Amino acid sequence: MPIIVTSHKFCQWLRIAGITLYPFIIVKTKELKVNPVLINHELIHIRQQQELLVIPFYLLYLGHYLYNLYKYKDAYIAYRNICFEREAYEMEWDLQYLKRRRMWTFWRYW
Repeated sequence: MPIIVTSHKFCQWLRIAGITLYPFIIVKTKELKVNPVLINHELIHIRQQQELLVIPFYLLYLGHYLYNLYKYKDAYIAYRNICFEREAYEMEWDLQYLKRRRMWTFWRYW
């Protein structure tokens, strides 16, 4: 089970609500620790990281981001089109998703 931590300073620096750095989910405020959609989004990333044994996940994540940045010439669009983010954003509202998710599903979003 991941550890959920509140870190206003870290998230403020990145201007994000939350981030997953296996095995931690770091959120901006205490209130976000119980936000089911945000936590589900980050738990999807935990599963992705476990499937790729963590370090390869980050290498693929960065590589896909850089490729998208070259392709789209826009940082936000590049981020939103990373296969891992596409899966997490599409399925974050489905709180039962991880119970039925198949291994390597993120490849569908490549």
